[in-house]
Amino acid sequence: MTTLPRPVKMFALDDEDLAVVSAHVQDAVAKVADIRWSSADGHFAIPMNRFAWEVTADRKTRGSDERRRAVLSFARVNRAQVSGVAPTDQESVLSLLAVVFQPAGEGEAAGTITIACAGDVTIRLDVECIEAQLADLGGAWGASMRPKHVIGR
Repeated sequence: MTTLPRPVKMFALDDEDLAVVSAHVQDAVAKVADIRWSSADGHFAIPMNRFAWEVTADRKTRGSDERRRAVLSFARVNRAQVSGVAPTDQESVLSLLAVVFQPAGEGEAAGTITIACAGDVTIRLDVECIEAQLADLGGAWGASMRPKHVIGR
C-alpha cells in the first residue's frame, strides 16, 4: 500500500528554518494578483501552487510528480517591496526560486527576507524578526512538468 505524504505545515523562526521552507517552495508559481500585504497588521502572504519536491524525491517516475495549493506567509513585516514586475501587471505569474534572510546587523533578529523569483523579480520584506509559515491547503494534483534548472544561465 502506498502512503500519501501529509500536507506540509511548517513554521520558520530563524534562518535555518527559513532554508527548509525555501526548499519546499522552490519552483512554486504564484500570481501577482494573489499576493497580499497589510501594512496595518504587518502581514504578507503569497498563495501559490508549489511543486512537491518531497514527493518527487521518493518517487522516480515523472508521472508521480505533483503540485499542491499552499500559502507562504510572514508576520512582523514593516515594509514590502516588489521589483522586476509592474504593479499593474496583475496577471504575471512568478516562479519562486529561493527565500533567504539577511540580518540588519551582527546577531540582530531584524533584517530583510528576500524572495527571489525567475526573471529577476524580487520581493523584499523588512521584518522585525523571522516569523514565517508555510501550509498546504488541500489535496494534490498531477504536475504536467517537472521543473528543470540549468546551471550557469
